[in-house]
Amino acid sequence: MLSLSDTGNGISDDVLPHVFEPFFTTKSVGQGTGLGLATVYGIVKQSGGHIEVESKVGKGTTFRVFLPLVEELSPSPNGREQQMAARGHETILLVEDEDGVRRMTRMIFERNGYTVLEASNGLEGIAVAEAYSGTLHLLVTDLVMPSLSGREIADRLAARKPGLRILFMSGYTEDVIVQQGVASASADFIQKPFSIGALTQKVREVLDRS
Repeated sequence: MLSLSDTGNGISDDVLPHVFEPFFTTKSVGQGTGLGLATVYGIVKQSGGHIEVESKVGKGTTFRVFLPLVEELSPSPNGREQQMAARGHETILLVEDEDGVRRMTRMIFERNGYTVLEASNGLEGIAVAEAYSGTLHLLVTDLVMPSLSGREIADRLAARKPGLRILFMSGYTEDVIVQQGVASASADFIQKPFSIGALTQKVREVLDRS
């Protein structure tokens, strides 16, 4: 069990039952997506665990994450099973509003031979794409962001950049994203967190598809 507590303002009784719901937020429009705790909930559940929250207004909040005990370590993956980084030379537009994730993803792409253009939101991404005079091969975008969603960015750029390939990424589960109508079930998608090998292999899969 992992316990995390703070001494902040706490969460009111009317808000507390909804904190793990996708797209629920108490922030103003454009300041939050409501997927932060929903993402945590999804990751914990996928790992076979459970998460609970306890809060008192004026006294702070405690989250407890329960994870199953592992009695034996899984065998180390052999060379064939372990996904290795796949290199390329194409130009990628990366749109991601989380600075840390964007920097890490850009570093992965550049170290594997790609040219990377980056943007921290959808409007900036569209402007960067329109200002670029070369061939833009792939859009890699987070699905849920303020102002414009990844789906809206993809729709606008696909109309202006014929042949542009698109890869969506998100920290929430694929099924919930589809249910929310953000992406179609046939869209290329990679779930966060991802390994270097998984990301670069997925990019090559999308780019090499005839």
